[in-house]
Amino acid sequence: MTKLIVKQAVEQLNTASKTVEELRALMKETASKLPEYPIVMEMTGVGPSLGPQLMAEIGDVTRFTHKGAITAFAGVDPGVNQSGTYEQKSVHASKRGSSTLRKTLFQVMDALIKNKPQDDAVYRFMDKKRTQGKPYYVYMTAGANKFLRIYYGRVKEYLASHSQ
Repeated sequence: MTKLIVKQAVEQLNTASKTVEELRALMKETASKLPEYPIVMEMTGVGPSLGPQLMAEIGDVTRFTHKGAITAFAGVDPGVNQSGTYEQKSVHASKRGSSTLRKTLFQVMDALIKNKPQDDAVYRFMDKKRTQGKPYYVYMTAGANKFLRIYYGRVKEYLASHSQ
């Protein structure tokens, strides 16, 4: 009986793994048809899984009027706490936007931290925050914010240069 249960579990795992790979290939195929695909895939920390996922979560970059709008959409912008003349200096991230996009951004930040690319501006920024003694969530959110601003600039510039 135990042998049968183990065999079924292995078959289910193999089926799930095959399905995930098929979905990943479909995501890559679909994302590769988007005009911003090459520029996004060049970004450090973005791989064959996270690139299409990031593009799907963000959608059309041209719908954002400025870089602050895309960081607000992701919920990695600093929140606001003020009343009258009082204004708090350190405020938590707003977390207003897409939680799935924030998770994807944190996965990109995690890849940057693990690979330590010294030539990447986002990694250097996060590393600086880390050496200043900032907590994990603070430097990861700040890194995600910086990454999104760079993403926005590069993709918007690329789309503008290729639409002419």
